[in-house]
Amino acid sequence: MAIENLGAVGMWVRHSGVSPRVASELERLGYSTIWLGASPAAGLDVVDPLLEATERLVVGTSIVNVWTAPAKPVAESFHRLEARYPGRFVLGIGAGHREHNTDYRKPYDALVDYLDELDQAGVPAHRRALAALGPRVLELARTRTAGALPYLITPDHTRGARERLGVAPLLVAEQKVVLDADPERARRLGRARVGPYLRLSNYVANLRRLGFSDDDVTFPGSDRVVDALAVHGDADAVAAGLRAHLEAGASQVAVQILAEDDDILPTARALAGRVWAA
Repeated sequence: MAIENLGAVGMWVRHSGVSPRVASELERLGYSTIWLGASPAAGLDVVDPLLEATERLVVGTSIVNVWTAPAKPVAESFHRLEARYPGRFVLGIGAGHREHNTDYRKPYDALVDYLDELDQAGVPAHRRALAALGPRVLELARTRTAGALPYLITPDHTRGARERLGVAPLLVAEQKVVLDADPERARRLGRARVGPYLRLSNYVANLRRLGFSDDDVTFPGSDRVVDALAVHGDADAVAAGLRAHLEAGASQVAVQILAEDDDILPTARALAGRVWAA
């Protein structure tokens, strides 16, 4: 069962980098969902002010890290948010990275155990989603949650993920963008954000599966990989890059705006209406 009211275009932001004022403006511009990244804590206190400041906006986590946010308090937070703002919160979870979590074990087993705990705590499968890149975790997302929240991907990955998930499950494709027609300047900004991920083994393995070479995925990343993972250009070019995920089968594209001053609103305003226009 898919999550309702997500819309075709959402916004991915670091959980510490979005205010109620920004959330309200994004809703006014037509963005239907905010995904909160960078592993918010189990209390999910950052979510309440965003939902309070908006009327229809859906807020999701992309993702809560299973190593740093135990399932029981996360489930309690889910129920609190559901009671106050029915149907407007989506719980996205993921297994993080072995390079960042000292007690890391087999991520698949950890995800299964975490989902079991969420089941026991009454968090419905159709109101949660799973960070998934490879085939096995995509299958887990299909069978145990509403769907998948892949990160640092290309439309080719989106196409393959849709084939594995089938027609109904949720598939939210994150895509970084730089609104700048100067390719060298845009690549500098894109590489600054993309490069650190090339030190994380799960992302590197996925990029290799997508056909990128060892040279492409060696830090700080080739122009080819940076251009794919941080789409840049004028508003029309960026909108086309985002639409490519929808055309490849994404339920929604989650736009991560890269800006020198971290102010996402100018780019959000420039793109508003362009991505979801026919």
